[in-house]
Amino acid sequence: MALSARNQIKGKVKDVKKGMVMAEVTVEVAPGVEIVAAITTSSVERLGLAVGKEAQVAIKATSVMLNA
Repeated sequence: MALSARNQIKGKVKDVKKGMVMAEVTVEVAPGVEIVAAITTSSVERLGLAVGKEAQVAIKATSVMLNA
């Protein structure tokens, strides 16, 4: 599938915490670097996401906030 998002990062699923409706998926994109996504539980099941599976994180936002 082609995506217009420019920020696409490959990694491995490190953790999946399922709730009744939403799930929190942690993807390790580099040693010690993790991205956490909140997606629906049905999407976790449809995508077959599980610990150890390779996944691709796509980030598309009109604004990004940083604080230092």
